[in-house]
Amino acid sequence: MNPLKCFIASNPYGTYCVPGSSKHRPAAAAILRGDVWEPQTIALLIAHCARGDIIHAGTYFGDFLPALSKALSDGARVWAFEPSAENFRCATITLELNDIRNVVLTNAALGTYAGTAILRIGEIGRRPVGGGSTIAASRQPGFLYEDVPVVAVDQMVPGDRQVSVLQLDVERYEQQALMGALSTIRRCLPLLVLENLPADPQWFAQNILSLGYEGTEVIDKNQVFRAR
Repeated sequence: MNPLKCFIASNPYGTYCVPGSSKHRPAAAAILRGDVWEPQTIALLIAHCARGDIIHAGTYFGDFLPALSKALSDGARVWAFEPSAENFRCATITLELNDIRNVVLTNAALGTYAGTAILRIGEIGRRPVGGGSTIAASRQPGFLYEDVPVVAVDQMVPGDRQVSVLQLDVERYEQQALMGALSTIRRCLPLLVLENLPADPQWFAQNILSLGYEGTEVIDKNQVFRAR
């Protein structure tokens, strides 16, 4: 395993292992300054977790994890997913730095079903994109890639868990992640917090809005949907 180049930084919620390759990225830069990234989104998730679990995808280096962990009721969990190997290593250290025991962290992307995918992590000769890494359909010349595992929410979260919040920051892979979570969504009707809407509006209408969901607000550029 390659040596991990990182910085240790803190903010009011906790202490973080920030990947050195990401220090130029907005979320990492905020944490390195001692600030909170997307504070209104964190406040929203905390306010709505109630006694249930939180599904948090696009965990990055764990910048949300200390805050979410502290907000959970006894017995509740955060199910966290991060496909990038470097970011996952940093998120694991973030959990250790804060002695967090109620987070289940998985090194995988969320998708429709279990498998593997190609993660585009940057462009040759340019700085890595950090939390902006995206799932790609194929490898193209001039870019850097990483093979990553893919899992589905409905596989990973047991059917007896009550999920209060599903938050996706998965760089335009929201539709695939939602497709793999439909059983959980139908069963629990969690608050949905989506960085991007699915690519197919008709699919979203037929599978999510038809359950009684409606868009209620935009917070830190994340779109919020609540079930009526």
